Amino acid sequence: MRIFGLKACDTCRKAAKALDAELVDIRATPLDPDQIEAFHTEFGAALINTRSTTWRELDEAARAMDPVALIQAHPAVMKRPVIERDGALTLGWSKDVQARYGV
Repeated sequence: MRIFGLKACDTCRKAAKALDAELVDIRATPLDPDQIEAFHTEFGAALINTRSTTWRELDEAARAMDPVALIQAHPAVMKRPVIERDGALTLGWSKDVQARYGV
């Protein structure tokens, strides 16, 4: 099981600790375009965190970028964590996600 997020993100750290999973910091270890595309295929527009500080600081041209290119250029704009377990992907750390993993 791997958790894709930011090591500075409290939610990502909580998820990694609760699931005893590897936390992959997407700033230190950038995702390749195929991974981002797989995440985007699974979650669509929900993959972009439009409530983040990073998003709010982007100009209109950057906001209009292809989501894969946008996440490559600005990893912190990706909603997190993305949890990968046995090929299945989950987005976020809501009560529903926690229940799914028995936390």
